[in-house]
Amino acid sequence: MTKLLQILLFPGLLFLLAYATTMEFIDRKLYARLQSRQGPPWYQPIADFFKLIGKKTLIPAEANQRMFRAIPLFSLTAVATAFLYIPVWGRQAVVSFEGDMVVVLYLLALPALSSFLAGWYSRSLYATVGATRVLTQMFSYEVPLFLSVLAPTLLSGTWSLSGNMAFFSRHPLLVLLNLPAMVSMLISVQCKLERTPFDAPEAETEIVSGPLVEYGGRYLAFFHVAKDCEVTVLLSMFAALFLPFSMGTPWVDFLLYLLKTGLLLSLTCLVRAVTARLRINQIVSFCWRYLLPPALLQVVLNLMVRGWIL
Repeated sequence: MTKLLQILLFPGLLFLLAYATTMEFIDRKLYARLQSRQGPPWYQPIADFFKLIGKKTLIPAEANQRMFRAIPLFSLTAVATAFLYIPVWGRQAVVSFEGDMVVVLYLLALPALSSFLAGWYSRSLYATVGATRVLTQMFSYEVPLFLSVLAPTLLSGTWSLSGNMAFFSRHPLLVLLNLPAMVSMLISVQCKLERTPFDAPEAETEIVSGPLVEYGGRYLAFFHVAKDCEVTVLLSMFAALFLPFSMGTPWVDFLLYLLKTGLLLSLTCLVRAVTARLRINQIVSFCWRYLLPPALLQVVLNLMVRGWIL
């Protein structure tokens, strides 16, 4: 019963929804202030959600009806499930086992595939262009992202996020060895979230809303919630891997979690505010030329250090 409450309430799904909504407000407010604007009130993300829920849903006549309805829920479910494997309250996740990091990486790849399928099955020209950009960009950032995640696990000797956090909490100085992978993953996360300068798939001035151009009503609301949750999950995973500092007391570690994810959100928001959109070919070139080499070198370095430690 206790495990079920943890999964459904705290630090599980209900907390994820509440914190993701809070993160969206902070992101929009900070982004507005960086542009000398007022920004939305605290309740705006909630109001936007219920406004979309109350709107009539229109499905294009040529769209695949079943896929059109199922894809938003599929994306949200994948992200919500991934969150259960990330430590939030203390050093132990709600669900944890050796190899859970592989499951999280798999689940976090599904939202991008969902966006591609959403655009593809919408049978719209703009949606199809956005869908192809999503898939092209995904092939660019996934390899640097995976290698960046692999690097700390080579030192900790575990494929568990909880085990990785516990190891680096005992050996905090080893975190400094992972600085190249840390930078590579942070930029890869920005790219995975399709935030400026990597927002080519949803470039409003070019292709309206990209792969989601035909979506509205409750289905678009589910996509927005999934995106907010994805931001929270990715930043939480980054904090567990590269900022695994904890005190061993659950409530103190929870406060540290809020601080770390808040600072990471502020950093990604700053990058979003001071950069301009890259073309899709520039994104591909940037990921392969500048993100992949440091991540690969980090893996080699950590293998050498691991052999020396052992």
